[in-house]
Amino acid sequence: MQLHFRAYKAINELDTCLKFIEEHRNVLRDYNISNITTNTEEWMHNPNVYCVIAQDLSNNKIVGGLRIHISDGSSALPVELAIGRMDQRIHSVVENFRKNGGVAELCALWNAKAIAGAGVSTLLVRAGIAVSNQLEIQTLMCICADYTLNMFQNAGFIADHSLGLNGGFPYPNANYTARVLGIMNPHSLESANAFDRERMESLRSFPVQRFAEQGTNQKIDVYYNLVIVK
Repeated sequence: MQLHFRAYKAINELDTCLKFIEEHRNVLRDYNISNITTNTEEWMHNPNVYCVIAQDLSNNKIVGGLRIHISDGSSALPVELAIGRMDQRIHSVVENFRKNGGVAELCALWNAKAIAGAGVSTLLVRAGIAVSNQLEIQTLMCICADYTLNMFQNAGFIADHSLGLNGGFPYPNANYTARVLGIMNPHSLESANAFDRERMESLRSFPVQRFAEQGTNQKIDVYYNLVIVK
């Protein structure tokens, strides 16, 4: 498998954003998930949103991606929209982080069903965290399902057990339990495991590189260009 990972500012590539949205919705449809609160087109016009996408080099099709939303004090983060009605304390958590160095959320992680289980999501999470040092933030948050918790924790996210029911929320529906996570310092990466930290530090030092990543059961040849043009 050969993939091209690249990062960009949403408002600079509206056509790419539309393709991102289309493919993401196809995945949600495949898994009968329809009520994701930020599954709209509004974010692509937000100057504080950035994307990382994975493209299949054989046809240039987008096969995976994620977004990074910076909290600006006027637009709610996706995590606030997702769980705010269940626990309003999330707004205070975000506000506190925003006032203390800035906060962003890594969200909308997806990969095409054709490559499900290959390990691309893990690579996207690392890439998303890696590019966060190009943004003016001190905290990175996310919301994840229980079945992806280990992946996010390996990359350095820590569960916040103070929200919801011991940190859990029924989202996007009763079949799933979602958890709010945070990296208190996405720059030091001190809470990530050694291998994930090594790869993320490499991507920061050399945001344009080619690397044979170890997927779940195969090598994935990835061409990275994680320099964000602002």
